[in-house]
Amino acid sequence: MTRGNNKNKVFKCDDDFRYYLGLISRFKAEHPFDLYHYCLMPTHVHQQVRIQKAEDFSVFMKKINLAYFHYYRRRYGWVGHFWQDRFKSQAVGKDNYFIQCGKYIELNPVRKGLTSSPEDWSYSSFQFYAKGQPNNLLTPDLFYSEFGKNSKERQVKYSNLVIESAVEDSYSENTKKAWGGSYQRYKEQEKVARKEKEK
Repeated sequence: MTRGNNKNKVFKCDDDFRYYLGLISRFKAEHPFDLYHYCLMPTHVHQQVRIQKAEDFSVFMKKINLAYFHYYRRRYGWVGHFWQDRFKSQAVGKDNYFIQCGKYIELNPVRKGLTSSPEDWSYSSFQFYAKGQPNNLLTPDLFYSEFGKNSKERQVKYSNLVIESAVEDSYSENTKKAWGGSYQRYKEQEKVARKEKEK
């Protein structure tokens, strides 16, 4: 997750959202990783990814945040610090939590009162899973194929997926375990290794 400084609105119009998605496509080609779920909110961005090397994703995030900052500064005349610190990350296991975590990300616009249904928010991966809308940014969720024998079954079951309290609790802003402190933000590879040992 990466957020605008002081919760500044980093996306003010559709063009801004589309520009950022274009940057993901561009820099993802240079620094490959699997993007399973995402949601672009007016003040911040969520991405659920699987990386090969932590340093590669760090370079990707540095490039995309810098490129978008330059775009925003040219368009709106922004002065000062744009992003709030470095991106934050949390290791996610390959279990039932994984796909629920993805849908929880996609429900952000509903929780924030921006829309009454996630399918009405254009800038997330929800339409890919619930409506079958093509999206070349995405790698299908690791557990999505288990949702049905055909695409329609999977879409319906995904739409009806209920988020368990454990997932909601882990994303609480007051839960230090979810995002970690400043030191941990620079230790993505160590977090992944610790998660593997827990299996």
